[in-house]
Amino acid sequence: MDGCQKVIFRVEGCGILGVNGELIVRDGDGTAVLFIRKKGGVVQALSIHNRWRGYLMDYDVPSKPVFSLQDPKLPCSMINTPICIMLEPKGRKKNWDFEVIGSFTDRACTLKDRKGNVLAQVGAREMMAKNEFYHVLVQPGYDQAFVVGVLAILDNINGESTRC
Repeated sequence: MDGCQKVIFRVEGCGILGVNGELIVRDGDGTAVLFIRKKGGVVQALSIHNRWRGYLMDYDVPSKPVFSLQDPKLPCSMINTPICIMLEPKGRKKNWDFEVIGSFTDRACTLKDRKGNVLAQVGAREMMAKNEFYHVLVQPGYDQAFVVGVLAILDNINGESTRC
C-alpha cells in the first residue's frame, strides 16, 4: 500500500466489549457506521444456519436494522451454494435481495443483486503489519459500508481476522 492510499473502512472483531459474534464497521475517521451481531439462542443452536443482522449506528448505539445474512454453519470453503442476504425490514415475499457467489476463502467472490447486477467483487488480499486488506471493487451507486459489513461477516465465518 503506497503513501497516498488511506483506509476507508475498518472492521473491529468481537465488538466494542469483546463479545464473540459482534462486529463494528467504522469509517476512515473512526465513526461507527454499522453494528453486526450474530443471532443466538436455543433456536439458533438447533438450526442448520447462522443468522447475522446488520444495524445502522446512531450516536454509537445500534438503531435501525438494515440487513440480515443467513449462512450455513459450515465454513464457506466447504459449501458450494450462494450466501443469501435480505434487506430489513422484512415484509416482502422474496427470500433474498442479494447473494454472494464464488469463493470468499480464495478471495474470488461476487456480490450480486436479485436481478444479477454486480454490486462488488472481491480480489486477493494484502497483509501489512498484522492488518489484512481486501481488494474490493464496489460499483457506483451502492452502499460501500453495506458491502464491507457483508465481507466482515464472511471473514468472521471463515475464522479470519475478525474472529475472537
